[in-house]
Amino acid sequence: MGLSDQPFEVMCPDCGGMLKIDPVTRAIIAHKSAPKKKMFEDFGEAARALREADARRDSIFAQSVDAQKNKDDVMAKKFAEAVKKAKETPLTDRPLRDFDLD
Repeated sequence: MGLSDQPFEVMCPDCGGMLKIDPVTRAIIAHKSAPKKKMFEDFGEAARALREADARRDSIFAQSVDAQKNKDDVMAKKFAEAVKKAKETPLTDRPLRDFDLD
């Protein structure tokens, strides 16, 4: 039972196009691209998608502005908490370093 010398077609798993393959040389001898899908059905839908993207972008920007306004307060609270934690746990032993082991 041998291989046929006739080329065969296989669908490309990546792009969905049809590949014609020669079994003797194991090479692709033809490629037919998959039909491109429309992103939007009409201009109204495309315009609505752009407006939604603008609104989402504005919302994300407003959140980042609020985060920057509160950044100083958050950092001050984190620093105060770290100082409080450092005072509660005094250093009794010196930390052991790699060159102390020699």
